[in-house]
Amino acid sequence: MNRAAIQWISGPVLKARVNGPFRVNEAVLVGDRGLLGEVVRLDGEEITVQVYEDTTGLRPGDKVVGEGRPLAIRLGPGLLGGIYDGLLRPLTISKDDFIQPGMAREFSRTFQFQPSVAVGDPLTGGAILGQATLDGVIHHPIPLSPSLQGEVVTIVPAGSYQDDETILQLKTPAGQVVEVAMSHWWPVRTPRPVRERLAIGPPLLTGQRVLDCLFPVARGGKAMVPGGFGTGKTVLLETVAKWCNADVIIYVGCGERGNELSGVLEEFPQLEDPRSGRPLMERTLVIANTSNMPVAAREASIYTGVTVAEYFRDLGLNVALMADSTSRWAEALREVSGRLGELPGEGGYPAYLSTRLAAFYERAARVRTLTGEGGSLTLIGAVSPPSSDFSEPVTIHTKRYVRNLWELDRKRAQARFYPAIEPLHSYSEDAVELATWWQKQGNPRWAEQRRKFLTLLEEQSRLERMARILGKDTLPPRQQLTLLCASLVNEGFLRQSAFAAKDRFCSPQKQNRMMVLLERFLLLADKAVEAGVTVEAISEIPVLRRLQRMGEEIGDDEMERFNDLEKELERAFAGLSSERGTP
Repeated sequence: MNRAAIQWISGPVLKARVNGPFRVNEAVLVGDRGLLGEVVRLDGEEITVQVYEDTTGLRPGDKVVGEGRPLAIRLGPGLLGGIYDGLLRPLTISKDDFIQPGMAREFSRTFQFQPSVAVGDPLTGGAILGQATLDGVIHHPIPLSPSLQGEVVTIVPAGSYQDDETILQLKTPAGQVVEVAMSHWWPVRTPRPVRERLAIGPPLLTGQRVLDCLFPVARGGKAMVPGGFGTGKTVLLETVAKWCNADVIIYVGCGERGNELSGVLEEFPQLEDPRSGRPLMERTLVIANTSNMPVAAREASIYTGVTVAEYFRDLGLNVALMADSTSRWAEALREVSGRLGELPGEGGYPAYLSTRLAAFYERAARVRTLTGEGGSLTLIGAVSPPSSDFSEPVTIHTKRYVRNLWELDRKRAQARFYPAIEPLHSYSEDAVELATWWQKQGNPRWAEQRRKFLTLLEEQSRLERMARILGKDTLPPRQQLTLLCASLVNEGFLRQSAFAAKDRFCSPQKQNRMMVLLERFLLLADKAVEAGVTVEAISEIPVLRRLQRMGEEIGDDEMERFNDLEKELERAFAGLSSERGTP
């Protein structure tokens, strides 16, 4: 191992004089406590290192030892259900103890291994070596590292082994014999290879109508959730994590306030998976990096999360990663850049901010893995612009690399409108490709209905400005009807109650029926006004209240009630027409 001695230190950044060759991005251990760090710059006989733990107590002369490999994490069975720091080291949550520098370390677990390959078999990267089982519950395929290939020389029999214990020996094409364990190391800054990147697939269903119907994201897509303080970013990401149809959930708490993230850590283990009835944590992994943890580790946590997500994607699974928030990650990037003495760019951020954001979101994809299976990684990143300024650099640059924008509105949030997504500022570029999928679910007019709702909401915004000046009663009947219909779409479709058992999740079938009913109301109301019925009379029909509450009152297993509601709607407008004497 190569060594160096600290010459200068400032916060998480230090400079050391070397005794042997080092490489950029090489992992190092610093001081007597073995604090983990990474080489970020080479300058003759001096290296610059950023340290991922608290550097209190370090002083000039302390040793820096190179590990001879890039900054990497150990991937293998048993990851799901765990809570980890920014470098995927297990965290033991205790009410009495704080995590001390150097105490978070990798550990080994014992699994029952059942091999699926034999001596002499040729293997390529990503090949499945067998199955690992823990307590008879976790069944995890064991892949060969994508960087390896060769012929099996030896393979252990079925039995109990630690995940870092050798289970197989592989003879590479170069003639070298390599020992392989159930887990393997992978550099966090290097994307894992795939056989082929595919076009975006079916939607990532969230159960939230405003997202699934108006601003859907595809599996393998990427979305951003910008919003000011208190607008509900974390709550929305938690809701998506619980209800979305992904196989694996990776939640990265990047630089969030400790009390906010502690709520996530306490709530997630108690949540029930609505698909299986088992604990949600069995298919969830949480990376916790609060704002009082070392700032350099915050910068690395994003890469750690996406690398873990790629690992599960390579097993043929659909993975969703929620990063909360990329703004805190960018702030860490800015702080470390300042300590490195780099020239600041816009907003004080380093000039390579845009490049780093692009590299992160580019790792989202729907792919064909090295073994030929299909998998996907969907990235959803929260952005916390200071003072709700959506023109700041992180928000602007992120918009360039995502296809879906779910903007949270402070006024809606303060009005207890959930989800507080502003429909006029949000968009989805995936919606055009996903229209065919929705049409196959039994609603051939999905694209037209979506367009009609968005147009109606845009017209509402314009008319409300006029009404504030002239008064609502001065508007022509058609414009008053537009305001009534837009209010119905907002209250009856876009608003969801997280406290109502029937409304916290909405299936595609229920969403389609609701859209069809609302479109029918718009058509009948338009014909009624054309026939001379007043908007006031339409607003007083009892069925309008039922339409506003249908999300909360009709469950996914009560679809026949929508037929009854539609008949009631037809009778209500037929009654209005008969009162006017219209045939």
